[in-house]
Amino acid sequence: MPETPPLPNVTADDIRRAADFLAPLIIDTPMIQAPSLSGLLGCSLHLKLENLQYTSSFKVRGAAVAMAQLTEEQKQRGIITMSAGNHAQAVAFRAREAGLKATIIMPKQTPFAKVERTRSHGAEIILAGRSVNEGEATVKAYQAEHGSTLIHPYNDVHVISGQGTIGLEMLTAVPDLDVLVVPIGGGGLMSGISIMAKEMRPDITIIGVQAELYPTMAQTIRGDKIICGGETLAEGIAIKSPGTLTHPIIAKHVDDIVLVSEQHLEWAVGTLVEEQRIIAEGAGAAGIAAIYARPDLFAGKRVGVVICGGNIDTRLLGSILNRNMMSDGRLVRARIDISDEPGMLAGISDAIGQCGGNIVEIYHQRMFYDVPAKLAKVDAVIDTRGTAHAKEIVNALKERGFSVSIIDEQSS
Repeated sequence: MPETPPLPNVTADDIRRAADFLAPLIIDTPMIQAPSLSGLLGCSLHLKLENLQYTSSFKVRGAAVAMAQLTEEQKQRGIITMSAGNHAQAVAFRAREAGLKATIIMPKQTPFAKVERTRSHGAEIILAGRSVNEGEATVKAYQAEHGSTLIHPYNDVHVISGQGTIGLEMLTAVPDLDVLVVPIGGGGLMSGISIMAKEMRPDITIIGVQAELYPTMAQTIRGDKIICGGETLAEGIAIKSPGTLTHPIIAKHVDDIVLVSEQHLEWAVGTLVEEQRIIAEGAGAAGIAAIYARPDLFAGKRVGVVICGGNIDTRLLGSILNRNMMSDGRLVRARIDISDEPGMLAGISDAIGQCGGNIVEIYHQRMFYDVPAKLAKVDAVIDTRGTAHAKEIVNALKERGFSVSIIDEQSS
């Protein structure tokens, strides 16, 4: 185990003072029970809906507290930050409210929706690098030229204090929680919440969540070489270098860090919509993904989860919902070989309809070289009640003499 750096000077009292300061500046987001998800996951879930916060993310808390520390000279020179979107929007939003010039460095592949929402708050946007950390060089060059003050996304004691107010609100609303589940990117959110939670409830279990592709905080705490990379649904927590301030706090207060796959994240995003009508981005749904991935850690317990952001591209959300439906058999694509003669499509439609299936899309292929001249292929996308219903439809088609196979996007 590596030697842990000294703890930064952030206390529960700092967080309480931040809460008093923030009270008129933020939305008092609800802490709700999630009965449907609780039944699916085998625990009593309570969700802190920071996706309903200003700019649809918790980040406005830390940004507001950090910006309140600026001197008049710093305000005149403006502020700068690097962010994949949520911190960017928060800084831009608060800067506009305070009449400050804000410059935001965002990764080149940041979803369009996040870039445009940030720009809509009046900030100057510079796209550079493929991650938040790669944008640091651009930040330093800009600071050298313009003298702007950096509002760091997570490696700042004032940001940590602001984010910690979420923990205060959660345990005030539901004092008897057994477990808190919090996503970890750079660690600002987890650091603040863990400081507050351990002061209020020393016996509470605190579980962090990271994407498998970016397990950098877990690696740092273990003293392992940092190995990360790839395209993740949870780009908001895809951090290559955890905070030097946040690392020792998390090492002290956090009981475990669960790593979640892209499949776990997709399931969590889709299931939040379907079961609770809650829209969350990948990072925002990471806590639910952790419970889905490791139900043994949470079985029968009262669990508080931070839904930390809701800034997801609508096309991506639609794709995830469809993919989730395909994974559990509620949306299937059947490939049907037919003879090219009148009545075949009617027979297919009748067989599916008689079983109660609904044809969403249908493709009739007869003009391609891999299809014999007297034959055709039909690809039907069918809305079903689930896997058993899909099998019933396939059997009904086969009973009518059709050759049928279920295909996925990779095999098509």
